Amino acid sequence: MVEKMPKIESRTKKIVVVMSVLLAVAIFSFGFFTVGFTTALDDFVFFGLLALISPIAIVNYADYRWRKSVDEHLPDLFRSIVQAQEIGMTLPKALEDAAERDYGPLTPELKKMTVQISWGASFEEALLAFGRRVGTVLTLRTVPMIIEASRSGGSVEKVFDPMGKFVQTTLLLEKERKTQTRPYIAIIYVALFVFLFTIVILFKTFFTDMEGVALFSMPTSSPADLQRIFLHLTLVQGFFSGLVAGKMGEGSISAGLKHSLVMMLLGFVALRFFL
Repeated sequence: MVEKMPKIESRTKKIVVVMSVLLAVAIFSFGFFTVGFTTALDDFVFFGLLALISPIAIVNYADYRWRKSVDEHLPDLFRSIVQAQEIGMTLPKALEDAAERDYGPLTPELKKMTVQISWGASFEEALLAFGRRVGTVLTLRTVPMIIEASRSGGSVEKVFDPMGKFVQTTLLLEKERKTQTRPYIAIIYVALFVFLFTIVILFKTFFTDMEGVALFSMPTSSPADLQRIFLHLTLVQGFFSGLVAGKMGEGSISAGLKHSLVMMLLGFVALRFFL
């Protein structure tokens, strides 16, 4: 059974961003008018950041999974077209036949394309619209090649066969790249754990009885002030470390929001419950 992945429309992404920002502002404002500029405001700021980042991270991850599933089904689609061509089908008819099969998130997009053709749109117009709707890098690369193959006529299967191999090779290279970068992402998490462990040890052994300590040229009056400073540093480090992890692992800064969310949660829990 092929996993059904939801498609995230561009309008949906914009709505999620706007709603997340409004929710975060509401939490910030409620915290400010409730507790003012006190230590308790940090909790409202943290949960406001969670409200801002979490929906966007979830939507980005769902969109990434959908696009990944589309690319993974492209080789199967091309093999189906080659087989249909070998028994004498035209290219539009081969795509119409493929729309009746299960290619995961590609199937509804193929059906939309065949409906457009049945309503009088040309094959090229329907295929270009298909490429714009899907929008993955591999799809945008292969759609022009399909159009040229349709224009040229003749043995179109000779074009789709190497095209399918090209897509499969690209996917394998991408998988290998992710495998190679996985240890570096682990290092980022380990660095955060070391940072948190060091802070906990310092507070358990060194900062327990210190008053009036100056840290980073900022005078403090109690360990509670030090704890607040380290909380801010941890949240900043967790956020930007997550973005770096996303860029290294998936080639996108926005993909790092889920890592940022996890690291910020780990840092907040560690400093709130272990100090």
